[in-house]
Amino acid sequence: MSGVFIIGAAGKIGHRLGPILLERNMAVGAMARAAEQLEKLRETGVTPVEGDLLALDAAGLSTLMQGYETVIFSAGAGGKGGPEMTRAIDGEGLEKAVNAARSARVKRFILVSAFMDAGRGANPPNERFELYMQVKRNADARLVQSDLDWVILRPGTLTDEVGSGRIRAGAAIPYGNVSRDNVAATLAEIVASPAINHRIIELTDGGVPIAEAIANLAG
Repeated sequence: MSGVFIIGAAGKIGHRLGPILLERNMAVGAMARAAEQLEKLRETGVTPVEGDLLALDAAGLSTLMQGYETVIFSAGAGGKGGPEMTRAIDGEGLEKAVNAARSARVKRFILVSAFMDAGRGANPPNERFELYMQVKRNADARLVQSDLDWVILRPGTLTDEVGSGRIRAGAAIPYGNVSRDNVAATLAEIVASPAINHRIIELTDGGVPIAEAIANLAG
């Protein structure tokens, strides 16, 4: 089997991403833990994979990844469950997924992280958000230190607006918003661009067509 294995497939980005990859004739394994999530994923045409990131160990997760070329990690606590859940999903969950991908001989690992300027300047400072950013930063570092072919995508503030298909992307760009539609489409373009490797990419809505913006990064 070849294709893409999505961790966090039932989330707002992952659920959008699967059908885009299918349109590109890619096999898609979409991991989720609940029966209703799996059924909704099945309706989109992807292959649902039952798995709970919190309950699985690295060996069990590696078994689910077997045969896939690319893993996309778009799971996140999203502020739910407090600091413990943030550490468990965004931190320990990412480390577990990296170890699993290495064991499964996955070629490429794409992580949806966070734009580090998000939420800065709050008065008083938001301690929960600062913890979230610390966990995300450490997770990014864990992936960078691995021997996987990796890409880290750092979207700005996420919105549910209809995607324009136009973005701004680069190693360091001004902070801004980005639609989840545009994030999903950008991820699909990165998957289709193997020349993009060992790159951290910041992302906002912008004026450049997604395919062109990613091609510029690969050049």
